[in-house]
Amino acid sequence: MPHVRLRHRRYLTLSRPTPGRPHRAEWADAAKGVSIILVVLWHVVVKDYLQIDWHIGVPVPGLWGTVSEQFLPLRMPLFFTISGVFAANAVQRPWRVVARSRIAGFLYLYAVWLLIHTAVLAAAPDFPTDRARSALGLLEQLTITPSNLWYLYALALYFTIAKAVRRARRPLVLVPAAALSAVAAAGLLDTPGNRAGLYQNLIFFLAGLYLRSRIERWAATATGRRLAVTSGAYVLVLAAMAAVGAQRWFGVWPVVSVVAVAFGITAAAQLGRWPALSNRLATLGRITLPVYVIHMPVLALLHRLLLGPVSGLDRVGQGLLVLGYPILLNGLVIGVSLAVHRGLLAVHARWLFAVPGPRRAEAAG
Repeated sequence: MPHVRLRHRRYLTLSRPTPGRPHRAEWADAAKGVSIILVVLWHVVVKDYLQIDWHIGVPVPGLWGTVSEQFLPLRMPLFFTISGVFAANAVQRPWRVVARSRIAGFLYLYAVWLLIHTAVLAAAPDFPTDRARSALGLLEQLTITPSNLWYLYALALYFTIAKAVRRARRPLVLVPAAALSAVAAAGLLDTPGNRAGLYQNLIFFLAGLYLRSRIERWAATATGRRLAVTSGAYVLVLAAMAAVGAQRWFGVWPVVSVVAVAFGITAAAQLGRWPALSNRLATLGRITLPVYVIHMPVLALLHRLLLGPVSGLDRVGQGLLVLGYPILLNGLVIGVSLAVHRGLLAVHARWLFAVPGPRRAEAAG
């Protein structure tokens, strides 16, 4: 997973303090930091860890897969909710500003990194992920069926929608968006590629945008008791959904995601009790763009290097790795992604993270 702001030198990140805003809530950046960790972890587990030939005789890989699935209602809905909160000021700006700094900016980043992903993933043909295998496939990913970079595509689309309907009554916007989410989650729409996420998460971006003050108040008044209640509610609805097989029931997935977001915001706010941890997560939350766009090629290349050797280890070697492997690889992928980002900035490749052109102060929002 990432709302993109222009820093000095027109460097786009997925979150950055607004110059005109006196304080940027630490909990929101911490929430984005947790979200990007969960995004990378999901890809590590599904696209690498579960592809390894584990022959250790215990179901640890399946356990990791099950645990990772429990965060699906949380990671992207929370990411988009926080992005909507950060977008509240930007959407109020004139169309020419929003179109240039947000809509065109996100589409530019999406197109540039889609080409990079397509080229790098060609070097890892066995890596299990969506990729364009022809010029027509690339055109489809650029237009109607977004790739693994769909978050950037979604933000461009969501900003367009939010700006276009900004004067409409909120229920007239939120109700159709919620219905679209429910229809997509129930499998009632054709959702090839990453269209499902595109359809399902508009409601969370708009909720963050429209309910910003309530969300900020919810975070500001978070308590340990509320954390216990929301975490218990999240576990309960997950268990109930799994017990009756309701994942595809109309309206169930959006409701579970709302509970997950309430828990996620509360947990992020409560992280402030441990500044050493929350500060690190908030720092990561302010630089999620490079992690988001770089981690998949890094993971694909590491997968190509590690799949054979790890699959070929004996039971003792695999037994030492199997439990902590996803955590270790998750940290390695994020660390390498940030190192690549620093290297690219060092060679003046800032155009990979921002639309080239003169500095524009109005881009922050």
